[in-house]
Amino acid sequence: MANQHRNKLRGVRGVDDELWDDFGDAVTRADSDRSAELRRFMEWYVRRPDAEHPRRPAAPEPPDRTA
Repeated sequence: MANQHRNKLRGVRGVDDELWDDFGDAVTRADSDRSAELRRFMEWYVRRPDAEHPRRPAAPEPPDRTA
């Protein structure tokens, strides 16, 4: 079927919008995406062979408040 996803859709519950948005911003800074980073964490967490703990990106630059 044309509109059917190749992978099953997995839901994550209990994540507020602010956390979801902040996570999206962080994975973008790491040149990644939410799915890739969540998979990477889960593989590390369950001790899959060769899995490495994901690295956190640099903190965002604070806004310039001199104006």
